[in-house]
Amino acid sequence: MKVQDSGVEAAAGASYAYRASLVGSAHRFELTEEGLSWHVAGRSGLWCYDEISAIRLSFRPVSMQQHRFRADVSHTKGGRIAILSTSWQTAALMAPQDNGFRNFIVELHARMAQAGSRAELTAGLGRRTYVTVLVFLAVLAVAMTGLLIRALLIGEFAGVLFIVGFAALFAWQVGGFVRRNQPRSYSFDHLPRALLP
Repeated sequence: MKVQDSGVEAAAGASYAYRASLVGSAHRFELTEEGLSWHVAGRSGLWCYDEISAIRLSFRPVSMQQHRFRADVSHTKGGRIAILSTSWQTAALMAPQDNGFRNFIVELHARMAQAGSRAELTAGLGRRTYVTVLVFLAVLAVAMTGLLIRALLIGEFAGVLFIVGFAALFAWQVGGFVRRNQPRSYSFDHLPRALLP
């Protein structure tokens, strides 16, 4: 079964599907009059919009797809489902579904707001995880600076070029992840643009 990029846009973002892996059926979601209907890995359910307790939007690149977004939707009774913006097509191809994902997430928020939801809306990583990432990056920056200074002192200019090139590539790759995933709250009428494709 091939999941199309439109994410089944038929009813203005009212349904969406993606393949989380090559094995198994697609994860399917639909926004009905009653609530969020979902079918994931042989399980299914219907969550009323006012029973959704939280949504966390984040940017989650992987090696096969550097432009991948994620929405974690939590229920008041403890369940949680993940909705990804990419879908496995073949063993070597993970395809983006940007329009379908964005339309579905925007419509989900609109319907929750209309239902008077009091869900906690957060963006990015958890605060502790984010601080851990920043500490790790600071330690790495100090280590790289030490290596750069040592390479300059001993006149190893090939090493200097390698360190500068590696640092630039690392900052480009990781900088976007850190910037987009800064922990924050948002409201139903102001979704974070950086966390929607």
